[in-house]
This record gives sequence, structure tokens and C-alpha cells, in this order.
Amino acid sequence: MTQLRIGHSPDADDAFLFFGFAKGAIDTGPYEVVHVVEDIESLNKRAMRGDLEMTAISAAAYPEVAHHYRIMACGASVGRSYGPIVLARQTIDPQALAGKRVAIPGALTTAYLLLRIYVPDILPVVIPFDRIMDAITQGDVDAGVVIHEGQLTYADEGLAKVLDLGEAWFQDTGLPIPLGLDMVHRRFDDDEAKRLYDLFLNSVLYARAHEPEASLYAQGFSRGLDLDLSRRFVGMYVNEDTLDMGEEGRRALEALYRRAHERGLIQAVPPLDILGMK
Repeated sequence: MTQLRIGHSPDADDAFLFFGFAKGAIDTGPYEVVHVVEDIESLNKRAMRGDLEMTAISAAAYPEVAHHYRIMACGASVGRSYGPIVLARQTIDPQALAGKRVAIPGALTTAYLLLRIYVPDILPVVIPFDRIMDAITQGDVDAGVVIHEGQLTYADEGLAKVLDLGEAWFQDTGLPIPLGLDMVHRRFDDDEAKRLYDLFLNSVLYARAHEPEASLYAQGFSRGLDLDLSRRFVGMYVNEDTLDMGEEGRRALEALYRRAHERGLIQAVPPLDILGMK
């Protein structure tokens, strides 16, 4: 069998998408699916090398990996008037973070790109995504960008929300914010790439059709959330946009890269090569 290495993050929403594969419920034909579970910044870096046959990446990383990968219309993590949040020990004006130490989950993450668009001139401190809240609480940094289930639990940790970057984006553009994308390698021709796209879409559809079981599986990746909160987090980022980002998703990606280019954050606006869009 042909080995098909698929990268995804150790988060509940990603785990939910891959439940069909993990359950063995998807007929993968000649492919042996191997799960590569790493934090999103590690997957971004692997994508820059073109390591994996299919992988999740941050939308912000696409300009750096477009020569290796095509975007799949399914699998996107999209926030509609919500997204990564900036937290601190107390409420402050976001612009007061200029010159301050702000924890980020990686230089290639969409969270960091949005932060540079809306709060420029911070001093970024790269910290693993699951340690950022602790770093804020302990005073190692002045603030931090949270991309995981801490978006729902930060108040319980005594932290304050400074800015919701997805909300800021929506107020600015009227568009959703594509945070994560799933990709297929360009080494596959159009026909095989479409077969791989269909396999992945079938995994997503299976999870949605077996939501209670898939949610219980995903809870194991939620770092201590109870089932209700884990389901709520998954529901934020596994939605109709995940089945097909559609034309609005395309426009949102174009807007993100155009804004980033205008601010000198990326060298050029990449052409969008999206497989499977209806």
C-alpha cells in the first residue's frame, strides 16, 4: 500500500475532522493513512520542506508553501466574527502593547499575522501554544495570543481579553477569517489529488454524521475540557465553511494576503490554487 502521511494538530477540532480515518470507517483504497500529530507551527515548518503528502497548515503559511501544496476547499478552520484572542493579566488598550512582550504560538501562524496587522510593533516571544496562558499568568510576558480551547476558559484562569482578532477582522472587512487550511501535495496529478480530497471530505462527513462518537474522540485532544465545552470549541471551527470554504472563503484569503502584502508582512500575494471548490 502507498503510505499517506497526514499532518494535523493535537487539537479537538482537528481530531474531529480526522475521526473517520482514526475510526477506520473510510475506505482508503490503496493508501495506508499515517497520522502525523504535531503542533501547527511544526506542521507549518514541515510544509515549507514539502515533507507530508497531506497536512494542515496555518493560512498565514500558505505564501511560503504554495510551491509545494494546493489548498483543499474542505477542512478549513474559519472563524466568523471570532478567532484567536489576545489575553493579559488585566484589561488594557490593545495599542498599549506596542513595545511589549507578547507570546505568540509561532512566526508562521495566522494568529501572529493578524496580530501584526492590528497591533504592530509588539515584541514577539514564541512559546508553545499550550503554554501561553501559563506564561501570561506567571508574568513571563505582558500578553499572549491564544489559539486553542483557552479561548473559552481564560476567565477561569483570571485572565482578561484584550482583543479578539477574528472579531477585529470581521469589523474591518465584513469577511470570515480563515485560520487554518488543509493541503495536498503537488506531487499528485489532478486525478489523484481529487481522490485524496474526496477521502478527506469523507472523513469530515463521517464525523459530522456520527457527532456524539466523534465529539467523545475529539475530547481526548482538548486538554481537560469537559465534553460540553469541547463540543462547543469544535463547533466554533468545524462548520459549514469546513465542508467547503466557498467563494467567500476565497475572498477572505485574498483579503488576508493583500492586507499582509500592503503592510510589508509578505513578499507577494500568492495565487490561490483551491482544489474541490464548488
